[in-house]
Amino acid sequence: MDRMILNNYGSFDITFAKGKGSSLYDVNGRRYIDFIAGIGVNCLGHNYKPLVKAIQKQAAKEIHISNYYFSDVGLEFAELLLKITGFEHGYFGNSGAEANEAAIKLARKYGQLNGGDKRKTIVTLKSSFHGRTLATLTATGQDRFHPDSFAPYPQGFKCIEANNFEALKDAFDDTTAALFIECIQGEGGVNLISKEWAMAAAEAARKAGAIVMADEVQTGIGRTGTFLASDALGFEPEVVTLAKGIAGGVPMGACLFRGKAADIFAAGDHQSTFAGNPLACAAGLVVAETVSDSDFLDRVNHAGDYIRGAISSWNLPIVKDVRGKGLMIGTQIDSSIKPLDIEVKCLDYGLCTTTAGSDVVRFLPPLNISDKEIEEGLAIYKKVLEEFCK
Repeated sequence: MDRMILNNYGSFDITFAKGKGSSLYDVNGRRYIDFIAGIGVNCLGHNYKPLVKAIQKQAAKEIHISNYYFSDVGLEFAELLLKITGFEHGYFGNSGAEANEAAIKLARKYGQLNGGDKRKTIVTLKSSFHGRTLATLTATGQDRFHPDSFAPYPQGFKCIEANNFEALKDAFDDTTAALFIECIQGEGGVNLISKEWAMAAAEAARKAGAIVMADEVQTGIGRTGTFLASDALGFEPEVVTLAKGIAGGVPMGACLFRGKAADIFAAGDHQSTFAGNPLACAAGLVVAETVSDSDFLDRVNHAGDYIRGAISSWNLPIVKDVRGKGLMIGTQIDSSIKPLDIEVKCLDYGLCTTTAGSDVVRFLPPLNISDKEIEEGLAIYKKVLEEFCK
């Protein structure tokens, strides 16, 4: 397969043909329980009828127009998204990396307008992940994403340790344009950020004249049991970036602005050919209407608590920690075992998982996963972990 498609993803030798609910079926008809949901993208699972219907209906009307004009469904989606989140303005893009690029550019322009050339530094966190472009890679606080082969990297980023109050004492000054944080560090290992620390960090950044930005590419759109994870942390960022689940599988990203960040961008500052196309906005409208429902979010929290509680109750010696929020879940595994080996064995038994950091098996199942599929997936996972215990 990698002769036709460059295998820079390190893809497994499995070809899927269809999905339904939280199950996937390969070309041979074998069924897999999906605990990864396209890395958090398929937030409503596979073949969700209202989403499929909306996409089909929109495709028959118009798929794309240029951003020289507005679309009716684009305006409707923007209005709903801003109403749900409490932001003033928004920019639609195509991906999380692109949304984060928009945030980085906005932070730099904010710094220029509020301190001149010296206020350009963006503070990020160690163990963070912000994307695969050169700028978002540089913002990422993990050395393994900074190989010499991609150098030179853009300047103007500084990393501090999350949940470390001492690190805040000299983290921000009149050269700081923005603080940029993930509310839970996904790729870094499903690492939780303390509410007290997040609020203290935001306060320190603002005191120095900087804005605060939240990367919610993975944590947003209900993934952690609130529509935005930053809502639960309470630090009220001026900028939020979104992607992954925002359109249920159709490529899309967004960058939302308010307060000091609301009126920074002007016409021509940041653009994209495909951004905010009607097809993606029609899909996003269904997702936003569904995921913002309080009962839906309660179910996300209940399901996440149940999964974490179940894994903890097994009392397996190779499991060192079970953490996360909502349906963003990480199992920290003993360092003698590679999480990738567990991922491969899970696949052998019909369960799709992924990894995070160096020692974590990560679950990002569809937010509407059924109780039956949860039980089926957990049964496979328990079997695999017990085999590794031996």
